[in-house]
Amino acid sequence: MRKRIVTRRRRHRAPIRRRPHRNPPDIFAAVADPTRRRLLDLLSVGEQAVNELAEVFRISRPAVSQHLRVLREVGAVAERRVGRERRYRLRPAPLREVAAWIARYERLWTPAVKVR
Repeated sequence: MRKRIVTRRRRHRAPIRRRPHRNPPDIFAAVADPTRRRLLDLLSVGEQAVNELAEVFRISRPAVSQHLRVLREVGAVAERRVGRERRYRLRPAPLREVAAWIARYERLWTPAVKVR
């Protein structure tokens, strides 16, 4: 008697869908989101753990982590691990680019001083 070899049918697998390639975020795109601006405000006080930051928001901790990742990618925050905890601190250097751009428009809302 011959042994019958059982072969499995190959199932058709859908192709893996990858996210379309996005341009890396810049500081202007990062600060355009109000949640990220609030994170920058909170970090201006000093270094904080991600769990401390997440308590302030009505979004999940993973969502806060995603916002922090964007800020980290543009260099606005730095991350440091302390045991199992991740702590974030503000790195204000990239914000200079935003400040320089805004400074060009400051004359539009600053009243001119009249000299007599």
